[in-house]
Amino acid sequence: MESRAEPRAPLLMRGAGIFDRVDYRLIETPEDKDRLYQMRYRAYLHGGLILPSETRRVSDRYDDAPNAWTFGIHVDGELCSSVRLHILTSDQRMSYATELFGDVLHPRLDRGEVFVDPARFVADPEQARRFPELPYVTLRLAYLACDHFNADTGLAQVRAEHQAFYRRVFLHEAITEPRSFPNVLKPVALMASDFRSLRERVLTRFPIMRSSAFERRMLFDRANVRNAVQRPVLVASTAQA
Repeated sequence: MESRAEPRAPLLMRGAGIFDRVDYRLIETPEDKDRLYQMRYRAYLHGGLILPSETRRVSDRYDDAPNAWTFGIHVDGELCSSVRLHILTSDQRMSYATELFGDVLHPRLDRGEVFVDPARFVADPEQARRFPELPYVTLRLAYLACDHFNADTGLAQVRAEHQAFYRRVFLHEAITEPRSFPNVLKPVALMASDFRSLRERVLTRFPIMRSSAFERRMLFDRANVRNAVQRPVLVASTAQA
């Protein structure tokens, strides 16, 4: 399934420069998964997060979790970045967030809260230099998922050097001390923000986070995903300057 984001007006902010060149595509085929795992390896090795390995690929047991959507972000048709989104509910709790921070999250899930947990955010090192807007257009998917799934809270597992970005864009705050992420050399803290109370502030500051209900359905409804095999879907965003 492919979703092309097409703004109706110029966006005078980071992310606007490539917004109309971006495709969001679910990573589903073995070939696409292999390309993604190779990109993860290049990015993590470049960032000093992992040690070299003979496989030159990074994957984990949550890649095929039933509550996960893994997207590749393509610019001009070329894979540049990716993010995996977990929708956490009382019935679906599979993610590294609940593994690492279960003492914080499980009691809230028991109360019926819904979380969107973006994981494995990664950008190809060369493409990241070409397109510094990639964090905005990639993590926009997490914000759309919060809207689509009526989430209470948006989460992020973040290294210390990247926390300022999440505070500025999503108004996240750290709710735990850093903890060790499996097979990663740098610890991460759990950050979170109340989606409903902060939504309008984020959309006002960063209009690129706006979306249409149609775009969200095409991205996240499983029936649409199954029916859209290899068929491009052009989606007009409601983002405005």
